[in-house]
Amino acid sequence: MTPYNNGLPENEPAEAQGPDSGNRESLNEYIAGVGDLVTGEFACIFPPHWEVPSKLAEAMSYSLLAGGKRLRPLLVIAACEAIGGNREAALPVAAAIEMVHTYSLIHDDLPAMDDDDYRRGRLTNHKVYGEAAAILAGDALLAHAFYSVVQASRRHGVPAENVLSIVEDLAEMAGPRGMVGGQAADMEGEQGLTDLESLRYIHLHKTGDLIVFSLLAGGRIGGASEEQLEALRRFGVSIGLAFQVQDDILDLVGDESKLGKKTGSDVRQQKVTYPYFIGLEASRREVKRLTEEAKSAVRAGGFADGARLLEIADYLMSRDH
Repeated sequence: MTPYNNGLPENEPAEAQGPDSGNRESLNEYIAGVGDLVTGEFACIFPPHWEVPSKLAEAMSYSLLAGGKRLRPLLVIAACEAIGGNREAALPVAAAIEMVHTYSLIHDDLPAMDDDDYRRGRLTNHKVYGEAAAILAGDALLAHAFYSVVQASRRHGVPAENVLSIVEDLAEMAGPRGMVGGQAADMEGEQGLTDLESLRYIHLHKTGDLIVFSLLAGGRIGGASEEQLEALRRFGVSIGLAFQVQDDILDLVGDESKLGKKTGSDVRQQKVTYPYFIGLEASRREVKRLTEEAKSAVRAGGFADGARLLEIADYLMSRDH
């Protein structure tokens, strides 16, 4: 076994800037900045005295550093700052949710699940490292996410009670009631969903719950009130569902070069989607409706600065990848 000290980037995290520092960044600059900060957080993912098998470390970093939208970390930071909180304190949790999301993608791509060869424009983890190593890389990322969450308290002084709530939320929303339950229902649904409500359940849990978690976690770190947490929850439920409906649409009409994977996989696998049930144009209208619903929750939430959340909602509605 060799220490895990060379599998991730060595760059230092960029200096964090709050929402009021200097001229306000564009949304694209904001997204890129958060992505750089989270990548920097991955540079110190393990304490230097830990020993981790080198192949496991390599397989973990292969998927963790594959790029992507970093949506969930973005929502952690944006929610924290909407309350007036410090993004530095939110970084360990932002990194943690990306670990959980990455683990879910590694497992989702396996032959026993969706059997995909490409993710984010390159070979999926099991195609490079083999199925056993890919499973273990996903397992390790899931377990280590909880270690990372705790660092918000250890390194940044987030109250232990808040971190305890974040850990509880993550266990609930990533587990059998949440993402894993949604994935299980999705696999069962491959035998033939017969109603839209069952598909909605899958989307809300398989995709939506980690989005809701990200917003609640950022809010808790920022010191949100119960009313603000509820507004973040409603925002997350709506944009989470809108995000997945948009994914259903892009699988039909998206640009493969932008998506980084082949389109039409839902049709090939005979998976039932929103366009299947209600049609393409009605699905587009549903994305717009859900986005407006999400924005209404933010406007009513009494946030110090909810503008980024509103921008992110519009960005997700119009995304093409």
